[in-house]
Amino acid sequence: MSLLVVGLSHRSAPVSVLERAALSLDAQIKLLQDTVAAEPATEAAVLATCNRIELYADVDKFHAGVAELSTLLAQHSGVGLDEITPYLYVHYEDRAVHHLFSVACGLDSMVVGEGQILGQIKDSLARAQELHTAGRLLNDLFQQSLRVGKRAHSETGIDRAGQSLVTFGLEQFTAGTDVASWARGKRAVVIGAGSMSSLAAATLARAGVGEIVIANRTYDRAERLAHLLEEQYGQRLAEQGATDVLARAVPMESVPDELTRADVAISCTGATGLVLTAEMVAAAVEGRVPEGTLPAEAEPRTDDVRPVLPPTSVGSDDDCPLDLPAVQGGGFSVLGEAAVAGMDAATLEQHAAWVDNATVDRRASRRTPERETARTLDAEAELIAALVATVAVTGRITELRRPEPVVDVPRPAPVLALLDLAMPRDIDAAAHRLAGVRLVDIESLAEVSADAPMASDVDMVRRIVSDEVAAFGAAQRAAHITPTVVALRAMAADVVAGEIARLEGRLPGLDDKHRGEITQTVRRVVDKLLHAPTVRVKQLAAEPGGAGYADALRTLFDLDQETVAAVSRAEDSSSSKNDAENRGRS
Repeated sequence: MSLLVVGLSHRSAPVSVLERAALSLDAQIKLLQDTVAAEPATEAAVLATCNRIELYADVDKFHAGVAELSTLLAQHSGVGLDEITPYLYVHYEDRAVHHLFSVACGLDSMVVGEGQILGQIKDSLARAQELHTAGRLLNDLFQQSLRVGKRAHSETGIDRAGQSLVTFGLEQFTAGTDVASWARGKRAVVIGAGSMSSLAAATLARAGVGEIVIANRTYDRAERLAHLLEEQYGQRLAEQGATDVLARAVPMESVPDELTRADVAISCTGATGLVLTAEMVAAAVEGRVPEGTLPAEAEPRTDDVRPVLPPTSVGSDDDCPLDLPAVQGGGFSVLGEAAVAGMDAATLEQHAAWVDNATVDRRASRRTPERETARTLDAEAELIAALVATVAVTGRITELRRPEPVVDVPRPAPVLALLDLAMPRDIDAAAHRLAGVRLVDIESLAEVSADAPMASDVDMVRRIVSDEVAAFGAAQRAAHITPTVVALRAMAADVVAGEIARLEGRLPGLDDKHRGEITQTVRRVVDKLLHAPTVRVKQLAAEPGGAGYADALRTLFDLDQETVAAVSRAEDSSSSKNDAENRGRS
């Protein structure tokens, strides 16, 4: 096994890079085809979700494989290799298996424990199988990852460690209440009809929204999703006495008009450009926000009040970055803490350099009593150095003076909640500055979920992953030697057949009964001689570092390499046939 994965995700790359690197379905197909056409790779699969892009391959050379897969990812994503390389991660062999199993269990998801990733892994495997880029290794790997993910969800409470990305996103709007209470009776617009949008629509329906409008570029898909929602959830509303239609489909051009009546909108499409611009959102909330309220950009902030500092005068008084008369007039030391409080890092460094050069305003020394000037320039320089260290951590020096009180202008309650689950984003980020609008996107979800507490269930899942990785590695190493064992037994059978034929030539009068007894006896002798070494070699091969036993077996028994390869091809062909049959049944 020479499994290699190269990828980037929300853990390694900023959202801006993930947006630009997002792969369309056509790009994924072309990437798979180009990967298996490349020299180092014989199999390939792509796992592309809203917050990760990973390329899996079976390679015969590690360094060449990393270089080739990285280059192919850059080419098909449209992000330059030099730009994307710092955000790529690489896992090889057992570490690659561990990574995919962790992903399947939801341990590597933005919301820990979410189960939608299993469907995405299944889709990735199906695509690779349809394009014939997945061979025995990737088939075994992805199918086992699905089993491991299901085991984690059934044997642990990993679902309690986090929710689906949709539910977690909606919780950002609820102000501490449950999603059902917040959503009940609201009107919702869902843009897109793919797997994520379908999950969003189903989540809203279960939460009890009054109406769901589905919009999609392909109207038939939107209509099909609306019909499914009616079938599954409409009856429940009818039993509760509701007469309105729960879900209906509209064309994409109707979205701006539908937004004017919506309380919440969720968007997750595969579009490469913005689906909702800030202008469209502003038009949707126009007239719904009380007059006289300020937009977000005009609101004074109370959580990060920066005091009014003395104006700087760079270049004056021998390059001191402060307006010395203004500072001294306030009674502060030009070298002390109060003088530099609130100063940004660049100005602070200039001030430190000014202190190091021992340029002091003599007027300040003449007016200050001698006991107040006992602090030496060296001591002041040490203080400035400490302040520089502080600004490196906090971003600025905390002001010692009490800031002036600021009038808090309340922001109106949101009349439109926007949840953007697309990558690249569907909704203009500028919409969050509009009064009456609350926007939550992938980037803000990543920040919120980063501080989520880890549950004990997560540790249980990690143990499951470790056990499954060990078992998968052992099975793969044992399977690696199987063609050699099969070829050895085939060679032994040929030897037996040859010797029996020679015996018949020497004893032409041998009857069928005795010929059968002799044949069975010889075969039993050969089987007993081969049983112990073949069983033992499979056990040894399953252990770490056991791959060399297959080579030793071929050397000891002088097995033809082409015969072994033929057995491997036959097994791979049988495996592919079984996979095709399984897809047909599903």
